[in-house]
Amino acid sequence: MTMANDTLDTVLIVEPDFTGHRWRYAEWAAAAYMEAGYRCVIVTDPANAGHSLATRIAQENRPELQIQFVEPLQHGRRGFAKVSYVRFFRDFQQAFDTASRNRKVALVVVPYVDYFFYSLPFTGSPFGATPWVGITMRANFHHAKVGVKAPREPLINAIKAQLFLRAIRTPGLKTLLTIDPTLTEWYAGKPGHPERHQAGRSAAVQYLADPFPDARATEPLAARQRLGLGAGRHVLVYGAITERKGIQELVTALAQRGGADPLTLVVAGAQDDETRAFFSSAGALSPAAVFMDRFITAEEELDLFSACDVVWLGYKGHYGMSGVLVQAYRFGKPVVATADGLIGWFCRTGELGPVVEDLSVTSINRAFDKVFEERPAGTPAGPHLLERNTLGYFKQTLRQAII
Repeated sequence: MTMANDTLDTVLIVEPDFTGHRWRYAEWAAAAYMEAGYRCVIVTDPANAGHSLATRIAQENRPELQIQFVEPLQHGRRGFAKVSYVRFFRDFQQAFDTASRNRKVALVVVPYVDYFFYSLPFTGSPFGATPWVGITMRANFHHAKVGVKAPREPLINAIKAQLFLRAIRTPGLKTLLTIDPTLTEWYAGKPGHPERHQAGRSAAVQYLADPFPDARATEPLAARQRLGLGAGRHVLVYGAITERKGIQELVTALAQRGGADPLTLVVAGAQDDETRAFFSSAGALSPAAVFMDRFITAEEELDLFSACDVVWLGYKGHYGMSGVLVQAYRFGKPVVATADGLIGWFCRTGELGPVVEDLSVTSINRAFDKVFEERPAGTPAGPHLLERNTLGYFKQTLRQAII
């Protein structure tokens, strides 16, 4: 049984940026709605024409999945155009207007609504009367109210909270999905939280677990051989490699670790210029670090999480969720994690690995020592919230968002 019909059968998935995890969200959203019987069109910037997802869609040329490139507007820097939310709103409006020509669109999906979400109280929907679903990944104004460690910005957070409550009343917005479970907790107005809000005409606010495709770890030794890794224990830093990964502090700690239990650093993912310059000037680690400074294929990703013994999540200035945390959980690999933001919130019990309150050499190396301590086997208290972070659950949640 499908939810599509002959007159309204197209879902537009609008995502201008294919960096990081955003292209995957666009791809997975398309898969969810194709399985429900819809035709899907991913609408993106022409700059992404050479991306692997774009080239694959073009080569397959399936009627149920197409890609359309729409040039962003040439914005000035006068008036409201000075505000990034407004510029993005206009770009999304342009993308929709272009891609919806000669199509009868049932739904628009925005994999990263934070581009323009706070402009909605003033602009209305960029998609006219067409129903749409948005995914927020950066809403953090509520964190101080629900026990998440984050910067205290009471005035800014109060303003964003009010904008949020107005934005979800935007006509056309059916459901706001969030990868942050604490946002749904705040919105529900739990006891002790003064911000109780009667929904009225508001969109539903639902939790969308950040997905990781079903995959089983391969044999670690074989994975290491395929990656060219040596013996000993390995710590993985994965994803877009920037200074915010806490990479400089990690390298400093590993350089001073010494002892009979050295760790090999494996840095997998494209580095920004600042990080690349840091590594070129930093002293060599012993054992030597392994660098994969490029796009990581799905096969390599599987091997990396199978081969490495611990995953580094000691990020700084990052208060949102991390798909790397989900990947580590799925592969049963312990993490060394920051206490800040949602990473710290998910890791607060210590069940997933030790949390570092600061990024000092002593704290980092103490955490690594703790990872490899002999620990008696315990009985799990129950299924972890990260059990939901599967691709199947992700697709199901997206489909339910329009019922």
